[in-house]
Amino acid sequence: MSKVAQAKAQVVRILIPAGKAAPTPPVGPALGARGVKSMDFCKEFNARTAHIEPGVPTPTLITVQPDRSFSFITKTPPTTYFLKKAAGIEKGTGKPGHEVVGTVSLKHIYEIAKIKATDEHLKHLRLEAIASTIVGTAKTLGVQVVP
Repeated sequence: MSKVAQAKAQVVRILIPAGKAAPTPPVGPALGARGVKSMDFCKEFNARTAHIEPGVPTPTLITVQPDRSFSFITKTPPTTYFLKKAAGIEKGTGKPGHEVVGTVSLKHIYEIAKIKATDEHLKHLRLEAIASTIVGTAKTLGVQVVP
């Protein structure tokens, strides 16, 4: 690896269950390849996500500095997680647009939109815009939105 590539910070994106980070795949190999002690990350991540229900998938952005120190940002769980939980289904449809595997109400959509609105990359959007993207995600999952 060239010195130029090593000089800047690297960003690692991982989906980790809240409170259940362990130095096993996917966390261990992703951080170990960049010289970060994965056990230190796991302890800090589990402490920071202790208030969230254990096992909830949490998207995490880990910034690894050239001196092998790290910082990380946790985001809200994926929209599909919330939709599947609200609809009471295990997984989405194999034929989106043709099969309906569950239903959610508009109230559910707006509750999910309120949670997603706290994410940094969605703060500038109106609640209606976030809700419309959630409706689109629901369609691809095979979840019908009822008024």
